[in-house]
Amino acid sequence: MRARIFAEFLLIALLASAALVGGCGPPEGDLGPLTYRLKWLFNVSVVGDLYAGAEGLFEAEGLQVTVKPGGPEKDAIKELELGHAQFGVASADQVIRALAKGSPVVVIAQIFQQNPLQWIYRPDRNRFETPADFRGKTLGVTFGGNDEAIMRALMATRGLSEQDATLFSVRYDYTPFLEGRVDLWPVYRNAQGVIIEDKLRRAGEAVAFFDPNAAGVRFVANSVITTRALLEQHPRTVQKFLKALLEGWRRAVDPAQAERVLAMIQLHDRDTALPLLRQQLDITRQMVRPTAETVIGRIDAAAWKQTEEIMLTQNLIPAAVNVASSLVSP
Repeated sequence: MRARIFAEFLLIALLASAALVGGCGPPEGDLGPLTYRLKWLFNVSVVGDLYAGAEGLFEAEGLQVTVKPGGPEKDAIKELELGHAQFGVASADQVIRALAKGSPVVVIAQIFQQNPLQWIYRPDRNRFETPADFRGKTLGVTFGGNDEAIMRALMATRGLSEQDATLFSVRYDYTPFLEGRVDLWPVYRNAQGVIIEDKLRRAGEAVAFFDPNAAGVRFVANSVITTRALLEQHPRTVQKFLKALLEGWRRAVDPAQAERVLAMIQLHDRDTALPLLRQQLDITRQMVRPTAETVIGRIDAAAWKQTEEIMLTQNLIPAAVNVASSLVSP
């Protein structure tokens, strides 16, 4: 009897050992169709996400993924928490605010290595080389947005307060900037920045951009997120998803794929002229992969920590969240 029990135990141990050696591990179960909720509408800023979906890269990994656009009323983090999506895109400030409220979100990739948020200005009227040049100027910010946090961080580097510069409330209408009532206007350099620049240059005006990254303020932009539970319970699904997604981004920012990618973008963005789309794609490429050595999707932990410090300093979160513990490389 004792020998039989020992034999059965040995068989179970051998089977378990074989499974581990073979890399099979415990079965995860079938999650079924997956939803990937983006942060914004389909445009050049999500070109790699679109490519992965359109070119069957998810299917090649055995996954059925629906890529859904974001927008003002589409919160990827909330959808993850409710189980309406399994993966999503969010900026660092959104992630850190969610962590401060106890959200189980984790970051598995960082798409933009450089934040595309910059400020456009007319260099023939003002020169903005450092934040010290903000003194006495009218600065556009979206109150409550990440650009406000970035601007306040920039001002703090030179000891400037709201008494030293005027903060102007930004809306979707660019008229105050076009009319010259605002000196600096926040734009996404790879999207509306290209469009406004073209409009001004056609009117014979010079254009320049102030880049917070160059001033030492590295506030992380779009990153890929999931929940800690999904990561722990379905690690291979997360790995497959990320493999397909990052391959989509690698191909989308490959100059050799430019014409194919532009044709794909035009299916979703019919209002932007092709020459402008080409410029947008070129700038996006530089921000996703600044150098040939840049690993697409690399998580810049130092920049994440700086983002948390900025938010903590500005009382945008009640206490530190140790964001580094939520940065995961599956």
